[in-house]
Amino acid sequence: MRASAILSALDAVQQGQRGALMPWSPVALGLGVALYFALPVEPGPLAYAAAAAVAVLGAAMLFLRREALGPLGLCLALAAAGLILAGARAHQVAGPVLDFRYYGPVEGRIVGIDRSASDALRLTLDEVRLDDVAPDRTPRRVRVALHGRQDWLDPEPGARVMMTAHLSPPSGPAEPGGFDFQRHSWFLSIGAVGYTRSPALLAEARPPGAAALFHLRMDMSEGIRARIPGQPGAFAAAVLTGDRSGLEAGPVEDMRDANIAHLLAISGLHMGLLTGFVYGGLRLILALIPALALRYPIRKWAAVGALAAGAFYLALSGGNVATERAFIQVAVMLVAVMLDRRAITLRSVAMAALIVLAHRPETLFSPGFQMSFAATAALVAVFNAFRGAVWLKSRAGWQKWVFALVVSSVVAGLATAPFAAAHFNRIAVYGLAANLMTVPVMGSLIIPAAVVAAVLWPFGLSEIAFAVMEPGLIWTLEVAARVSDMPGAVDHVPSPPTPTLGLVTIGGLVLILWRGRARLAGCLPLVLAALLWTGVERPTLLVSDTGGLAGLMTPEGRTLSRPRGDGFVAGVWLENDGDGATQEAAAARQGWSTAGAGASTEIDGLRVWHGAGRRALAEAAIACDTHDLIILSEPMEEAVPPLRGRQPDLALLERSAGGAHAAPGRAADCVVIDPTLLAITGALAIAPGQGPGAYTIRTARGAQGARLWTSLR
Repeated sequence: MRASAILSALDAVQQGQRGALMPWSPVALGLGVALYFALPVEPGPLAYAAAAAVAVLGAAMLFLRREALGPLGLCLALAAAGLILAGARAHQVAGPVLDFRYYGPVEGRIVGIDRSASDALRLTLDEVRLDDVAPDRTPRRVRVALHGRQDWLDPEPGARVMMTAHLSPPSGPAEPGGFDFQRHSWFLSIGAVGYTRSPALLAEARPPGAAALFHLRMDMSEGIRARIPGQPGAFAAAVLTGDRSGLEAGPVEDMRDANIAHLLAISGLHMGLLTGFVYGGLRLILALIPALALRYPIRKWAAVGALAAGAFYLALSGGNVATERAFIQVAVMLVAVMLDRRAITLRSVAMAALIVLAHRPETLFSPGFQMSFAATAALVAVFNAFRGAVWLKSRAGWQKWVFALVVSSVVAGLATAPFAAAHFNRIAVYGLAANLMTVPVMGSLIIPAAVVAAVLWPFGLSEIAFAVMEPGLIWTLEVAARVSDMPGAVDHVPSPPTPTLGLVTIGGLVLILWRGRARLAGCLPLVLAALLWTGVERPTLLVSDTGGLAGLMTPEGRTLSRPRGDGFVAGVWLENDGDGATQEAAAARQGWSTAGAGASTEIDGLRVWHGAGRRALAEAAIACDTHDLIILSEPMEEAVPPLRGRQPDLALLERSAGGAHAAPGRAADCVVIDPTLLAITGALAIAPGQGPGAYTIRTARGAQGARLWTSLR
């Protein structure tokens, strides 16, 4: 009787949500993907067999008890499929990872060209050859930044290059639980990263016909910059071809501070505007021909043309993940038009999410995926709610346009704000105003002029369209500069605790997808997420994975042990703290005091000394007499005089899985953290423990777990 009552209750819930359950499908698939990445160890054959069994069970529930258990069965099947798909994808992209620091000849074929965070030209190579490294140990791809003078190479995809470079394995998180660059590199099949200060040389020219689209892209980019001089032309090239090489750092930073940097990335906004303009233009032209308009489905023809334009835009822009995702979203909606279905619905959004997750499960955790689908789902839900509004229908056309502009900017901004703040640790205070002033210009002037320019280009008449486009480009850059210069334009926020974005996602999905008053229950996870975020506590003491930098949290903010060195890690720590200070400014704060060649501090009775370099290593033995914890950037075995220190219990640290490890306080010898230890543990977070001089340690490797992309297998 009790079982039948449960089935009746499930059936009642299902009936109340009839017609609104399909959009939950990607949620179930995403839960399976998230479960795979949350596992502390790599699943083995038994785990995948269990997942397959759950999928079969779910399918049986769907087909045998469709009315009562069908939705639950489908959710189980999709969640199990998500775990299996994520695991299959991780093994599909698997390749050797360099397990040592390499310096020597590097040869490979260029498959990608971009710029590093320091604005250095960066090449991604495949078909790699390394001196004295066996082919089965050579990474499938390496990424090398080119520093110094590089006047002897004009890089182009398909060409083989050679250089002398420093390579190392992709680094782990800058702190326990932080962004996992190792995992990111794994899914790009990049097994080593590095740099060269020597000239890179051409080993073999690009074969005829190879990378033809890239050369078309570069030719168009150069042509655009020739017709529109300066930064407006570089902005136009970035929008139309994805080539940002002409953009200077200043305008890009201004656009980030004004929250309009999304106008640079060829993503959902650009793909939607372009295909929408092509669809509307083709339909208008075909409608002017009565013989076609009265006899043929011109609406579908226009959708086919828009889809072809979107596919060409995807190929021309280089086919990066964000553009690929945007094309899938647009393609689903255009196919719906061809099939006489409503194009802009939550079902269409769900179908696009299913395709993206099935194709690249790892994108679930990317800011682009989260922000794109959050904005799209929220916009579709809100505008569907206004669909039958009588008061809106009676308004003038220009009033509807203004209303749609304001509502879309506000809704998209609110939907993406938590994800943007969590991933980028900043809130653009005047971002809404900047978007209201620039997005309409992008949609009504820049993108339409770009389409017309592409049509006129073969006839040598593109200058007309570019002349129309140029004022819009100048306006956008000027708005970015003015807004970013306003006092308090950017507010820095700390990284949220791990569950926060999950709670935000659950709350938002319930508010958008659930029918009835019960949807208001979605406010509870949002409130809980806000409470967790506002009460977040950052690690007391952080140690970089090289031992070259330590950072202590103080009431003034994090103070760093050195003003230079490990600059990337320092920037990540300060960003995650919600601190806009530079490394030099953070190092000038109170907290560390000079102690010989190192720096000293005390945390609740725990005396810590950090030393970087050979000179500090020579003084470590003296520091060991007066400190409990010694942090070194050089191996302790090389200390002269010998360092009478001991390392923490490595076995206990390896088993910590990201949890706290209680370490004893002062003993006969100091405790030493050096590169030998850090090579196993990764970056460390150290906090005061119970009692004076006691402390706990969390390791980055423990938080990562023993996965394919870590060294703990």
